[in-house]
Parts: sequence; structure tokens; C-alpha cells
Amino acid sequence: MRIAVTAMGRDLDAEVDPRFGRAAFLVILDENGNLLEVVDNSSNRDAMRGAGIQASKVLADKKVEVLLTGHCGPNAFRTLKAAGIKVGPDQTGTVREAFQRLKRDEVEFADQPDVEGRW
Repeated sequence: MRIAVTAMGRDLDAEVDPRFGRAAFLVILDENGNLLEVVDNSSNRDAMRGAGIQASKVLADKKVEVLLTGHCGPNAFRTLKAAGIKVGPDQTGTVREAFQRLKRDEVEFADQPDVEGRW
């Protein structure tokens, strides 16, 4: 399984970035919490529109199955859902802590977006 966590930095000790589409980085881990890849999301972060949709496409292309983030808007949520990516919102703390909550089965997956568009 491939897990993405929105992050303000490039490693497991980075704080979770609360905004999915405009997150600084997308940290991708395997099911054991090993760092597989860090995606610099600056091109989406600075986009005028469609940041969440573009970030969703990046995760789909990277075969991510789970996204852990702070918040996810409607367009991004629809795109993630269409790609079969489960969204675990309301994450705080570090990337490592978010992953540990997932492993302890403490993440509630969303069935709808939790913020308005362009949040």
C-alpha cells in the first residue's frame, strides 16, 4: 500500500500541511512507514485554480491508495474518490504521527469534502 501525507517539509518529522492541494510537499510512504518519495507540490501550491485536482492526479499517477491530510475540498475529493484514493482528513502533528494513527486504525475516512472549494 502507498500512503501520501501532506507535509510542510520533506521527511517524517515534518508537520502535516493542513491544505491538500496547496500543501508544500506530498510525502509518500509504504505500508511500513518507509519513505518512498517526496513530491514538491510548489507548481500546484502556486496555481491560480485547480490545485487540488492536479495534486490528486499526481497521487493517482503514483499509485497512492490513502491520503492523510488536514482538509480536502470538493473538486479534489471527487478526483481522489474517482481514483480510488481514500481520504483521511483532520490530521495534525507530524507525518510520522499521522502514519502511526493510520497503523493503529485511528483514522476515520471521509465520505465527503470537509471544506469549501478554494479553501
